[in-house]
This record gives sequence, C-alpha cells and structure tokens, in this order.
Amino acid sequence: MMKFRFRRQGADPQREKLKQELFAFHKTVEHGFPNQPSALAFDPELRIMAIGTRSGAVKIYGAPGVEFTGLHRDAATVTQMHFLPGQGRLLTLLDDSSLHLWEIIQRNGCAHLEEGLSFHPPSRPSFDNASFPAGLTRVTVVLLAAGDTVVLGTESGSIFFLDVATLALLEGQTLSPDEVLRSVPDDYRCGKALGPVESLQGHLQDPSKILIGYSRGLLVIWSQATQSVEHVFLGNQQLESLCWGRGGSNIISSHSDGSYAIWSTDTGSPPTLQPTVVTTPYGPFPCKAINKILWRSCESGDHFIIFSGGMPRASYGDRHCVSVLRAETLVTLDFTSRVIDFFTVHSTQPEDGFDNPQALAVLLEEELVVLDLQTPGWPAVPAPYLAPLHSSAITCSAHVANVPSKLWARIVSAGERQSPQPASSALSWPITGGRNLAQEPSQRGLLLTGHEDGTVRFWDASGVALRPLYKLSTAGLFQTDCEHADSLAQAVEDDWPPFRKVGCFDPYSDDPRLGIQKVALCKYTAQMVVAGTAGQVLVLELSDVPGEHTVSVASVDLLQDREGFTWKGHERLSPHTGPLPWPAGFQPRVLIQCLPPAAVTAVALHAEWSLVAFGTSHGFGLFDYQRKSPVLARCTLHPNDSLAMEGPLSRVKSLKKSLRQSFRRIRKSRVSGKKRATTASSKLQEANAQLAEQTCPHDVEMTPVQRRIEPRSADDSLSGVVRCLYFADTFLRDATHHGPTMWAGTNSGSVFAYALEVPAATAGGEKRPEQAVEAVLGKEVQLMHRAPVVAIAVLDGRGRPLPEPYEASRDLAQAPDMQGGHAVLIASEEQFKVFTLPKVSAKTKFKLTAHEGCRVRKVALATFASVISEDYAETCLACLTNLGDVHVFSVPGLRPQVHYACIRKEDISGIASCVFTRHGQGFYLISPSEFERFSLSARNITEPLCSLDISWSRNATQPRLQESPKLSQANGTRNIILAPESCEGSPRSPSSAHSKLADTTEPLEATLSPVSIDSAASGDTMLDTTGDVTAEYVKDFLG
Repeated sequence: MMKFRFRRQGADPQREKLKQELFAFHKTVEHGFPNQPSALAFDPELRIMAIGTRSGAVKIYGAPGVEFTGLHRDAATVTQMHFLPGQGRLLTLLDDSSLHLWEIIQRNGCAHLEEGLSFHPPSRPSFDNASFPAGLTRVTVVLLAAGDTVVLGTESGSIFFLDVATLALLEGQTLSPDEVLRSVPDDYRCGKALGPVESLQGHLQDPSKILIGYSRGLLVIWSQATQSVEHVFLGNQQLESLCWGRGGSNIISSHSDGSYAIWSTDTGSPPTLQPTVVTTPYGPFPCKAINKILWRSCESGDHFIIFSGGMPRASYGDRHCVSVLRAETLVTLDFTSRVIDFFTVHSTQPEDGFDNPQALAVLLEEELVVLDLQTPGWPAVPAPYLAPLHSSAITCSAHVANVPSKLWARIVSAGERQSPQPASSALSWPITGGRNLAQEPSQRGLLLTGHEDGTVRFWDASGVALRPLYKLSTAGLFQTDCEHADSLAQAVEDDWPPFRKVGCFDPYSDDPRLGIQKVALCKYTAQMVVAGTAGQVLVLELSDVPGEHTVSVASVDLLQDREGFTWKGHERLSPHTGPLPWPAGFQPRVLIQCLPPAAVTAVALHAEWSLVAFGTSHGFGLFDYQRKSPVLARCTLHPNDSLAMEGPLSRVKSLKKSLRQSFRRIRKSRVSGKKRATTASSKLQEANAQLAEQTCPHDVEMTPVQRRIEPRSADDSLSGVVRCLYFADTFLRDATHHGPTMWAGTNSGSVFAYALEVPAATAGGEKRPEQAVEAVLGKEVQLMHRAPVVAIAVLDGRGRPLPEPYEASRDLAQAPDMQGGHAVLIASEEQFKVFTLPKVSAKTKFKLTAHEGCRVRKVALATFASVISEDYAETCLACLTNLGDVHVFSVPGLRPQVHYACIRKEDISGIASCVFTRHGQGFYLISPSEFERFSLSARNITEPLCSLDISWSRNATQPRLQESPKLSQANGTRNIILAPESCEGSPRSPSSAHSKLADTTEPLEATLSPVSIDSAASGDTMLDTTGDVTAEYVKDFLG
C-alpha cells in the first residue's frame, strides 16, 4: 500500500509577506556582568569604560543604555586595554601579544564598534619574519605616548615604538636593554639582566618623557625628544607596578614583597640610589605582592595611595583586597572575588594642579564596585547596570510584562529603602558618556530571578540596561545556621587590618534547601508565590511600610497516606515561630509546606480566586490562602517510582539502576530496529519510496516521513513529577456552563482537569466570600506515548488564550469569547495538540519530534505585532527545543511559521534557563552572570541605539581591515545561525538596519536527536539529577 500523499508545492506569497512583517530573529543585547573579565580601561574625556574578557570580548559602557560590543576574531584573552582619550578609539592587547585598534563609528545616526587595525608580532624569530626585531616576541606592557605613539614593553626588556595610525613599527627608535645599562653604574650591572619591562608610565606635564620599570627593580626616565636616559633609580626589589605623581616630582613603585617606595625626581642627574620612603603597609611579617598602585593628589593637601594586594601572606593571603590610604586613614576593602584592575575618576586636565579623585572603580572577577571618594566613609555608588546577576547562583527566572505604573513605583520605593544613600553623598554614577537614542519603553517589564540563597531579585528589563530594583529574601523566615556563623565570624575578626566588606557577590549558600525553584507574580494585586527546594511555598503580599506579624503555616501531605514509600531526602526547613519583623516590600503571609519536602517543580497563582497550586515529584496540591486551608492534594507517584522518594539532595540515588534501565532501553530499541529492517513490510515501503521518486511529478512533493516514536514506560523514574499547573475559567462539565478549573500535567503524559467551586465575589468587591472552595476531578487525559506535559493553555471561542486574572474584569484586556467553542492546547515534549472542550476530543496537532527529530523544552504563547500596521497582531506559540532551535506556530491551527537556530545544542544550561516574554522576546543564560536577550518579533526589539560625541575624525583613506563580522555573542559563542528560515520554503526575511545577523551562515545541521526516552528531569523541572545522567540523556544533547 502506498504510504505517501501529494500536495502542492510552494506557499501563499501574501502569507510569506505577512510573516516577514511579523517575525524576525535578532540577538539584541547581553544583560548582566561580563563573564571572566580580564582587562579594564577608562576614557576620562568621553566618560566611557571598557571591559575585556578571556574569550576575547570587548564591551564599552557609558550612560545607561549606551553599550558597544565587539569580539576579536581569535578567542584569546584580552590582557590590557587603553583608550585614546576623546577619540572613541581603543587599543587592546591579547595574550598572544597581538594589538588591535577598535573604533566607534557613526553610521545611520547610531554608533557602532568596529575593529580597525591589528598588529601581530612573530611568535618566534625566523628568516620569514626577518623584518621584525628579534626581541619583539612577547609584549608585557603597552603605553599610549604623545604624538599618537604606542610604546611596547617586552619580555626581553626591549622597548618598541609603533605609529597608531598604521600600527607599524617606527624604525630607529627601539630602546634595547643594553642602551639602558650604559647609564647604570658598573656595580649595579653585576652581569644580571634587567628582566622584562613591568611598567610604562607617561608624564602628564611633559608627554615626551616615559617612565620605564624593569622587573629587577630599575627605574628609568627616558626622553623621546632627546632619545636619551634622563634619570636612573637603582631599585633592587622585584618591581610590580609604577605610578608617576601629577607634578612629576615623585614616583611611587610597588614591589613583590608587599612594600611600596616613593622616589624623588628632583635629585639631579646622578643615579638615585635609595628612595625617600619605603613602607610595608601590612608588615613586618612576609606579605604578598602589591600588584598595582596609584598616587592621587588632593587640593586639601592629603594625597590618596590606592593599591591592590600586599596582605600578610600567612594570615590573609587568600583575601582579595584593595587598600585606600589617605593621611592617617586606612581602609582595606575586602572583596569576595579576585581583583582584576581598578582606576580613579579624577581631573586629567594639564592646567589643573591636583587630581582631586571623585570615585574609585574596582573591576573584580565577578562584579564591578564604584566607591565615592568625596563622601566621608567612602560609600559604594549603586550601579545602574553591570549588576552581578549571579551574586548567588540563579536557579529560576520569570518575566512579567506590562507592569502597572503603580506597582512599579511601589517596587522601586521598596528597593530604595534597602540601600539608602548617605545624605551627604552627591556623587552619582560617574560613567556617563554617550547618549541613549532609544525611545522610552512603552511598557515596563520585570525580570524575576530566583537564587540559591533563597532570594528573589527584581530587575528592570524594559530597556538595554538591566537595572536592579528590589531584592526579596526568604531566609529570615526559617531557622538556619547562618546567624550563628555570622556572629562567630565577627567575634574572631581582628581590628587589623581594618577590613571592610564591599560588594554583593556571595556565591556560598547557607543552606541549599533555601534555593528558589519557582516564582509567580500577580501584577494587579501585588501578590506573589515563591517556592523552594525543600517543598516550601510562600504566599507574599507587597506592603509599603515595615510590619511585624506572624506567618501562618500549613502542611499538605501529597502522598495521601500511600503505603510503601519512605522519604530519604533532606528535611523540611523549620520556620521561626511568633511575630517577626518584616521590612517594606513583599512580606510573607502564608507558608505552605509540602510533604515530603521535595523540590517544587510547578506553581500557579490565581489572585482573583485566592488560590495557589503547587506540584512536586510526588503530586500536586491546591491551597486557599484566603481561608488558609488546603483544597486538594493528589499523589501522582507510580508504584515503581522509588527514585522520587530519594530527593535531589540525597546521596543514596541508585546510579546503577538508572544506567541499567537506560542501556536496557537502548538494547531493546536496537533489537526492535533490526527486526523491523528485515520485515516484508519495510521492504515494500522501500520499493514504494523508490517508485515514488521515479514517478512523482516535479510540481508536487511528498509529505515528510515521520519518525517512529517509542512509547515511554509507565514505571520510568520520576514519572510523577508535576511539570505544569494552570487555572482557567472554561467549559469542563458541559458546553453551556463555564466555571473555574485547574489543570495539571505530569512527566508521564497525564493531564488532570479539576472543576472548582469558587464563591463569587460581590459586586465591586475585591475579595470573595469566606466559603470553602471545592475541587472535583472533571477530566483525566493520558497522552499516547506518555511524553512529559510541558504546558497547558485554554483558548476561547476565537482561538485566543484566556486573559490573566483581573485583566478582563478591569478592562485591561479584551474579554474572552465565553459563548462556547473553547479548546485546550496541551504541549508535550513530543507534540502539540488541541482538544475541544468539554468533550476533550482531538481537534488538531503537530508532531514536532516525528517531523523535526527534536523535543520541546520551553513553550509560551506570545503576541506578534506587525511592523507595518499597528492594529494587526497574531498570537502564536513559541517553542524552544533541545537542539536550541526556536519554532513559532500559529494558534489554534498549529501551522509552522518560522524557525531559527538560537542556542547551541551543547549549551544545556542555556536551554534550561530560557524564558519567553508575552511580546515575542526571550532571555537565556550565556554564562552564570549574563543573560542573552533575543527577539522573535519584527516590531518588538530591545537593542542598544546610542551615539557618542567624538572629537577625532577618521581619515577615509586610512588603511583599515575588512569589517569584522557581527558575531552573535560577545562571550565567544560562535557559528550560530541567525538567518530566519521558513518552515514552508519561504524566502528569508530581510534583516533590519540594527540586527546583529552574521555575515555568513553555515548550513543547517542534519543531526537528529534519538527517539529513545529522554531524561525524566528536563530543564523546566529544576531538579538536581546529576546522579541520573544516562547514555540517552547525553546522546539527546550531543546528537
């Protein structure tokens, strides 16, 4: 029998044109703190800052919203960066000793960062590169000197000079160590080499003078004008860094033994044998090296000395510190991550006699800290961007769109109370260069991130700069060991060195049970639900004033007295009893404890009905937080599902059992595959396929062959995990009466639909009557292949998703069609299916795994507005697969529209962290500290649009490299297909003027994920399944 059908080739041109108006893929901006920073630079004239990373990324920041991103062609570490002041040009040095000149170019009214020139010294001397000097192999330090000259210090001790305009070597100006040694007394030479060049410093008043510091300790003042050595300072301690005083009369040097020395340049021409001052700040015991030191003069007479390192080696050698000394005041800034570099914001005009530093910016490995040096106490300045998203590890995230202005103001006010600024502090954020040209966002968007330490952070995701607004902490409700540990640490802390904790990066969690797993927020009632790792579900409400009240505690047993199951995981968290003080912000009202205390895998909040639903790996429950009473508890465990009783933090997981089951499935699928290959029916199918290829006309095409999907076993591990929960007012009992319902989907493909009896609120009343809510099981659906249910949504009579609670009643959204004809969309890992209500009969479906060979990881219903007409929009289903592709389907027809390659399939954490917005955008983690923002909408795009006032104009005839391709991610992720691809052969939509599409795209990979059973814990479940890594789980992501 013939197993193929014919259909017409091609697509509707009108529809293809409409697709281009609705859909377009762009990776727009990277939010958060750059991963693995390695270099720092600041332009005091333009007030912009640059950060380089180990992956070769270059990021320039100015005022909020002013951002430029570039990526070196070679994934090498950026070791040094230097701005050409006021020119918008940046010179970078990589660890392969190559130099790269970047330029900020104005194009189409906006500024862009491009690589202009590069200089690559030879890796080793040879006949092929005889034109290069022999000593120019390893560059250790770079200085931008007067007259647009680049000075290179090398490992051999030689110093070379380059022209900035061409990055070409200047012949005849090389300074060799032998020439320097001629100016040194004979007894200092002693046959010892000077060592590598450690530091190069320019003179502010006389740019022709260069201060050179060698590793051995020798300091030399070199005059470019006379090509001679002007002064020599005979230091004998290994040199780490140098700084020239503003007037040029003093030089300060730091050394490897934790000391610094001050040298006077007014001693005449003979060599200076000894410094005027030598100090070991944290001596007399052995100290670590002072890696960098700065000297800043003040008009008041007291100068600043700022240095990193120098701590006592035995006692505090593991501390990451920057010390600030002014007169008799010494503060040791203690950070939680390694110090990369630092600079001061101060006066750089030659006519000014003093530096008068205003702020100190310290780049750490995990955060950026700015201190106000003009205010007593030197307080920290809140950063409008570059906040460390990973101050505690991110465990979940959620996005809330169209936040009402009233709620927004209340959240901002609560956040300002958490970090009040000193009344005397007048310093705002000092990095203010450039102008943000982007329009004010039409709506406010909140990004919520849950963290391992039990906190939920609120971020302003409306624009390019991801600004921290408010932090909610749930740890204060529970009894942990952190309070005792903090008091003990303070008791043993000495008065010397005078440590001061600075920064908010704290990667250590006091108790892993505090970790946040799920977050839900009702933006109309300011109520939210926060669920954690130990089965705790908190219902909170926003309060504008501090309060003191007792939190109601209730327990819900999800096992329902089922016999034969014993929980072997972690214990529940013990809450504090009695009234507790709560600051202004979100304050807990009810604590619901799931038993057993397993990690919460799904939550749903319906503030209009005062109901919260929650699910774990054991079942789901429904709680009435107005009456503070449970409504429903349902166990979803299979009798053989013993693994669910061991918990994510248990050490007794049976890896042997998991691997045995996995290899058994592989063996079974291989055997069945061999059997199928030898059957007569398969031979007949092959003959039919060959016949079809010979006889099929050219104007028709075959329907794609569907892959065979193996059904999943009912006794698979973690089959009872609740994957999604959903509230809806729809038709469940009959076609004439609609009412409240609750839906739950599990890991084994089961869907439970409950009809709820919720007392109706009185006219004009916010709260419903104090009557009990009842739940009755209305429908139960079992998907054929038992694929995990990822999401559930009810569609009204017009095929549109139902509005959120309070949206329709407050005229904030179009009222749904309640005349009947509702349908429910059930998205599993393998397919999307629409069922009619209330009969629950299949209406339409799309088998994603069978057609595309991938599995669903994340789905969301999003509205896509037309870029041509403001009045036209479509609601579609956005889907992210385990291969990192994003697919868009029409609703309710489930017709494929477009699909794009978004995330590398090897980036499992990125796929698991993805979250979609209601307007066709999305976020996913490209590193522990960075969110990549992307847009699927042709209209709704959030990207940097900025300009910079540059005093230098580029010569059009200046030699330049070919323009570097716009690589997709500055953290080094390459080879990502950005061109939109239509599922029905539509032409690629043209890229917009501001898109970041790659110049060249590679062909789509034909690798397909296996059709065997996927791991039970997907990215959305947020369970720790490290011990359950099976062969199929690895194959699923590696192809």
